[in-house]
Amino acid sequence: MEKELVNLTIDNQKITVEKGTTILEAAKQAGIDIPTLCFLKEINEVGDCRMCIVEVEGRRGFATSCIQTVEEGMVVNTHTPNVLEARHVILDLIISNHAKDCLTCTRSGNCELQALATKFNVLNVEFPGEMTKHKVDDLSPSIVRDFNKCILCRRCVAACKNVQKIGAIDCINRGFESCISTVGDHSLNDVNCTFCGQCIEACPTGALHEKETINDVWVKLKDPDTYVIVQTAPAVRVALGEEFGMPIGTNVKGKMITALKRLGFDKAFDTNTGADFTIMEEATEFVERFKNNDNLPMITSCSPGWVKFIEMNYPELLPHLSSCKSPHQMFGAICKTYFAKKQGIDPKKIYMVSVMPCIAKKFESKRPEMENDGLRDVDNVITTRELARMIKQANIEFEKLEDSQFDDPMGEATGAGAIFGTTGGVMEAALRTAQDILSGKDLEKINFEQVRGGEGIKRATVNIAGKDLNVVAASGLANARKILDEIKEGKADYQFVEIMACPGGCIMGGGQPIKSSKIRAEVDVRKLRADALYTIDEKSVIRKSHENPALQTIYKEYLGELGGHLAHKLLHTTYQERKKYNI
Repeated sequence: MEKELVNLTIDNQKITVEKGTTILEAAKQAGIDIPTLCFLKEINEVGDCRMCIVEVEGRRGFATSCIQTVEEGMVVNTHTPNVLEARHVILDLIISNHAKDCLTCTRSGNCELQALATKFNVLNVEFPGEMTKHKVDDLSPSIVRDFNKCILCRRCVAACKNVQKIGAIDCINRGFESCISTVGDHSLNDVNCTFCGQCIEACPTGALHEKETINDVWVKLKDPDTYVIVQTAPAVRVALGEEFGMPIGTNVKGKMITALKRLGFDKAFDTNTGADFTIMEEATEFVERFKNNDNLPMITSCSPGWVKFIEMNYPELLPHLSSCKSPHQMFGAICKTYFAKKQGIDPKKIYMVSVMPCIAKKFESKRPEMENDGLRDVDNVITTRELARMIKQANIEFEKLEDSQFDDPMGEATGAGAIFGTTGGVMEAALRTAQDILSGKDLEKINFEQVRGGEGIKRATVNIAGKDLNVVAASGLANARKILDEIKEGKADYQFVEIMACPGGCIMGGGQPIKSSKIRAEVDVRKLRADALYTIDEKSVIRKSHENPALQTIYKEYLGELGGHLAHKLLHTTYQERKKYNI
């Protein structure tokens, strides 16, 4: 069916767009920029802030371009004196009730409000007035909520309610007392928040940010009696460069390792190796379950936000979760046992730091189950953004660094470990190993294209060793809910399920570099980062986890058989039903 087109004029440019297009999108297609603040493409298109107002000839007042659709013959002006004056007043009113501590704000230099204030030459506040005062909620291990910096754009609400279908936050009260908060204005730590961090990624200011713990890392790095090990997740290396102005999806692994060593870490290891451990144990667990038809489908357990979600919302389905710890927790356990023994280091002196794309990992590392013989698997989790801040604090010119390699004997990893960072990657990596275990052969099939791509839900039937497996990979908690409802209601016959809390997987985690609404509308950030991980996989010499020589050595010298007693003690965990509200 041929699409209906509309002709209009924007700033004296005649353009033709599809019917139903908003003025904002039409202007973008014409190369005309209209400022926005509350707008977040396909997530928050409500016209609350009014920064995107324009004038339409023949009409009274202003039109809100992010929600007003085009009409035939429409004449639009985006920067008349009236429009510019109105935007300036709107911006002034927003700033008048906003904290002015920009120099010490975690979003300084990457704040959309700050950028607009600079763009519109706001040099003073014409309407100072009374400011609302709010408490800072810093009780959760992952997220800090500072409403004094909130502009009521509701982008965080839309991300939580519409994208993730959690609804942990919303607008409460009325008028001057309106604010974004939780039920009963309680801490995020006490409500149904999963700590996925998508609210942080959506926030245009510093009203939401991760609970920063880099000062604790600096203290340990300065302590001569502490052996500080760092491990980095696969998604970090394809996003860290963005914090230093490099193109989205640039693989900066070599420079990142050099930076870590200059910061003073005693060893820099690759969490991809931990991912290989996860696949070894998870694939073994799946094969056993599949043979015995036991608690199928088996569901992956790598994403802590997802695990917290199922513990709160579907506790009756917890037996379906793989008992495997996530890669960085496994790796921490191995470092404080096998590596410590191998190197003659007192494990009590080891301080394990994980650099993760995820803020829920901060919560995960503090779970009581994540320890062995009284020692935590991981002592501190910092985000990609926090690592960037440490590098900047150390005055390291990241872009000029030479490349280095991860340390031995724990630095080896496979391509399978790399693709853990994107949706479908965990399943693909597991299938590579499961097919070899089930067939007893080293099969040539490596790629499982059926579970790749950016779709929120990817269903497929794959044939492994002559057996058809129904699998599904879902990312985003709204999609997780759909899959769990299918399983609960007996409407689906899956054998293996992968779920990631964040839409797109770890590459779009709550601890990754924050992109402005403008960039998110113009660039497919997820695809660029995911493509970089698949490129790493394709260029890897070894692309199956069970063929990793470092792991083969560790199982032979220390762990024993796959899924054995010691492996279960160190690499597996348990789960618990959680209340949604502790208030």
